[in-house]
Amino acid sequence: MNIEKFKVPVSMLAPTIDPGQLGFEDTGELEPLTEIIGQERAVEALEFGLNMKSPGFNLYVSGPVGTGKATVIRQMVKTMARTAPAPADWCYVNNFQDSSRPTCLALPAGQGASFKREMSGFIEGLRRDIPLAFESKKYLDAKAKLHDDIDTKKKALFHELTEHSRTQGFGFEETSVGFGIAPLKDGHSMTDADMEAMTEEEQRDLTERRKTLEGEIREFHIRIHGLEKEAEHQQRHLDRQLATNVLEGRYETMRRAYQDIAPITTFLEHVRDDIVHHYKDFLPREGPAIAIPGLEFKRPDMSRFLVNLIVQRDPREGAPVIDEAHPTYTNLIGKIERRAHMGVMYTDFTEIRAGAVLQANGGYLIVNAVDMLRQPFSWDALKRVIKTNEVKIEDPGEFYGFSTAGLRPEPIPVNVKVIMVGPPMLYHLLQTYEEDFEKLFKVKADFDTEVVRSEREDRQYARFIARLCREEGLPHFGADAVAEILRQGLRFADRRDRLSLRLSLVSDLIREAGYWAKKEGHAFVTRADVDAAVTHKRHRSNLAEHWIQDEIKEGTLMIDLDGDVVGQVNGLSVHEFGDYAFGRPTRITARTYVGTKGVIDIQREAELAGMIHSKGVLTLAGYLAGKFSGAHPFALSASLTFEQTYSEVEGDSAAVAELIAILSSLADLPIHQWLAVTGSVNQLGEIQPIGGVNEKIEGFFESCSRKGLTGTQGVIIPARNTKHLALRRDVVEAVESGHFAVYAVNTIEEALELLTGIAAGERGLDGAYPPDSVFGRAALRLEEMAQAVAEWGEGEEKPSGHIITEP
Repeated sequence: MNIEKFKVPVSMLAPTIDPGQLGFEDTGELEPLTEIIGQERAVEALEFGLNMKSPGFNLYVSGPVGTGKATVIRQMVKTMARTAPAPADWCYVNNFQDSSRPTCLALPAGQGASFKREMSGFIEGLRRDIPLAFESKKYLDAKAKLHDDIDTKKKALFHELTEHSRTQGFGFEETSVGFGIAPLKDGHSMTDADMEAMTEEEQRDLTERRKTLEGEIREFHIRIHGLEKEAEHQQRHLDRQLATNVLEGRYETMRRAYQDIAPITTFLEHVRDDIVHHYKDFLPREGPAIAIPGLEFKRPDMSRFLVNLIVQRDPREGAPVIDEAHPTYTNLIGKIERRAHMGVMYTDFTEIRAGAVLQANGGYLIVNAVDMLRQPFSWDALKRVIKTNEVKIEDPGEFYGFSTAGLRPEPIPVNVKVIMVGPPMLYHLLQTYEEDFEKLFKVKADFDTEVVRSEREDRQYARFIARLCREEGLPHFGADAVAEILRQGLRFADRRDRLSLRLSLVSDLIREAGYWAKKEGHAFVTRADVDAAVTHKRHRSNLAEHWIQDEIKEGTLMIDLDGDVVGQVNGLSVHEFGDYAFGRPTRITARTYVGTKGVIDIQREAELAGMIHSKGVLTLAGYLAGKFSGAHPFALSASLTFEQTYSEVEGDSAAVAELIAILSSLADLPIHQWLAVTGSVNQLGEIQPIGGVNEKIEGFFESCSRKGLTGTQGVIIPARNTKHLALRRDVVEAVESGHFAVYAVNTIEEALELLTGIAAGERGLDGAYPPDSVFGRAALRLEEMAQAVAEWGEGEEKPSGHIITEP
């Protein structure tokens, strides 16, 4: 048998890159990379979504971790934001009609701080000027004249009433509750004796005069009260006129400064009216005679005139770009804080704080989809913002059922482009289960994990290395080191013709290579430094692999690496531990016997098989039935198992090994144990490609090298996997020296020929296989099984026609 025709050439085992063809000596000669490597599809989608101004054209950016999504998005968004105009500043002010509903105001970018400062200065100036005006001599003289006039009128009324009382025979006398009237006789108050000496008619006359005079006294009190009310009104008018005169100049200056912004001029009018009506708040007040702790006298609160600037812009910085790393409800929408005073919590409009959406208003908001969906209320709040184009800041305590007498700030209109970053699966789940998702996020930007290798991509990789070296102070890479980075980039992509776009992995490799170069004192990073980085990273991560390989070497895990055994083949599996994956051989055995149960998968029966693995077993059962069906019934019972595996087996990459184990058992032909095989098979016997081919080859190579390479050992892989080969250097060197081999096959027949050393066999014109072939021997065995089943069926006792009923 000529096995050389199945050997994979050494040149195809790993990509080779000539450093001399890169066109530079080291990355110090290159311009740092400014554009994006690959990702043309994603960049096109991002440009479209960012420039589309219609409602609902927000973006969902998907792709695996490490593809540079966040970096690309920030780079593109910041570039676009720099050329956009800066949006407005936003502030909250007091609503003088209803203080529980603060009013929002928009100002041109950069003017919010000046408005806040000017309002504070305006009020502070009035707090200084109004008390001075009320202490001025002119005001005090006017106030004194007003009181003198009222006192004169009061005295005149009192004198008039006194004279009138005397004419009616009464005079005033002081009592414990004020003044009363007393009858007079000869100019003096009457005594009790005088009163008793009066006739009934005189007493009735006195009583009538008293009643008349008391009515006139009541009228006198009304007139006095009227004078006092008139005095209060005149005093209030005087005070308000004085306050108006004091604030008019300052108010007019403020009004003219913001006369083009109607909401602010309206607010200033309300401020003026409130100051005029509550001018006493600006005057000093006397505190209590005795100081009581906790009840100290305070000046009236002037916070109602303040400006709460919640969003401030720099007009030179363009549109805002907010990347919210912790998208809780309050961080997204905003919050209303509370203060404690004397054990009581209270709040007002000055405690309103803006969230990320308001900070991004007029620009771009970047959020992580997974982080946001983990937070209560965040997704619903973001949806509401996009739908209504406004932000309504509420107390989140209400969402939990806590009744709070809080504020209801006026909603702020927003226009923000939302960019949500997340995994592809989450995008499809949201499309399926969130009815509003397609309306709100109409643009999807998919980031790829690999790009077709070309001279341009090689150059961009090198310029990427140059940029990272400059940004992080790493030694520059020599051309041989860049070539090795490119080779590892091909390995990351699992393709000989494609470079990985998972630049986080590439960046880490560059950093680690730079570390080892510095440690060795190299001026430039060499290929040896890159190799050291790869080797050390593997050593840090391969403890589990080390344990397994030790157990194989010791014989604890039973793997034969030489000799021939019937019904036993070395399969290959891959173990993944986060960022590290490794391959290992696994013994697969098959036993065939007379019966009609077909292929029994012990893993599946023990519930240790995944769905894909079960599909692979059923597929090879279909292949066997189609291959050997003929004039006699297909009678077969076979059991398959992965020896010494105690966890779930998934994937169909062992289907070729399982099928060969069954055929070996049927044909009673031994299998070479120095070969391992991997591959999936279809019902036509074609071998299909599988994943993890490099790790599987390297895992078997590791087992063989620990026990000693014999020169015959090797791995059989699907021919369609040769484009994925990027083997370690030590494996390639072993193949080149003839100590190891890699074979590639397209059909199950070719794999059988390699593993048994005997031709698989082809059907002749009579429909039979050659008797000395694998298929011929298997067909003969199946025929014998069919006859045994038929004979067993004929000899079986026939059931009687009697009906037996159970008691």
